[in-house]
Amino acid sequence: MEVWIQKARRMLELRQADRVLLRCPVGLGREPAGPKEREGDGRTPEGTYYICLVKEAGKYGKSLGLSYPSPEEAERGLAAGLIDEAARDAVCRAWESRTRPPWGTALGGEIYLHEGGASSDWTQGCIALEAADMARLFERWQEIDTVHILP
Repeated sequence: MEVWIQKARRMLELRQADRVLLRCPVGLGREPAGPKEREGDGRTPEGTYYICLVKEAGKYGKSLGLSYPSPEEAERGLAAGLIDEAARDAVCRAWESRTRPPWGTALGGEIYLHEGGASSDWTQGCIALEAADMARLFERWQEIDTVHILP
C-alpha cells in the first residue's frame, strides 16, 4: 500500500495496487513551492519516504512521522555544507534499518502526516489532513510501505 501526495493539486491518495482507497485534500507547508532544503524554510519535502514514527495523540492529533531527510537529501545537505559526514551517515543508517533519521540537523525534520485541517497551507512543512481523513489513513498505517510526495 502506498500514499501519493501531489503538492500542486493539494491531494493525497492512499492506493493499493490500482485501487484508490482514500482521496482527500491536504494542507502543506506555508511555502509550498519547491522541495524542503533546510530547517525553518516552511517547505514540504518532495521524494519517497516511509513511516518512521506513529503518534496516537500528537500536537495536531493523530500523526504519522515521515523519514525525512532521505539519503539523497542528506548528500545534498553535505555538499551544501549544511550537515557533516557523521549526520549524513546517520541518515543513511536510519534508512537501511527503516528507523527515524536524525531530525535535529540543519536539514530539518519532524515532517508528519497529521490532523489539523486542509483548507490552507499553514504547516511548517508537514502534510495536514482533516480529522476524518486522517482517521481513515491512520487505521491503515501498518500496511503503508511508502509515501511519495510529488511537486
